[in-house]
Amino acid sequence: MADVGGIAGAQLRSFIERIERLEEEKAGLAADIREVYAEAKGTGFDAKVMRQIIRLRKMEQADRQELETLLDLYMAALGMADLPPGDSED
Repeated sequence: MADVGGIAGAQLRSFIERIERLEEEKAGLAADIREVYAEAKGTGFDAKVMRQIIRLRKMEQADRQELETLLDLYMAALGMADLPPGDSED
């Protein structure tokens, strides 16, 4: 394939084909992951909670702690949880 407008057609085609193969692999992996969640659900586990745990495990410990602190604070501000010790409602 010739260069057209300064674009190497063969090289571009190679990149596109590699991306397409990786997208196919990604779709296959996504299907496998769905099957594992379905299997876990079938044994009584909550898939939504499992997804949340996986998301939290990907985070750095400090980021996770900050998220949990903010979540607790926001929930308390909305009256959804007890206030942390020493804090008072405004």
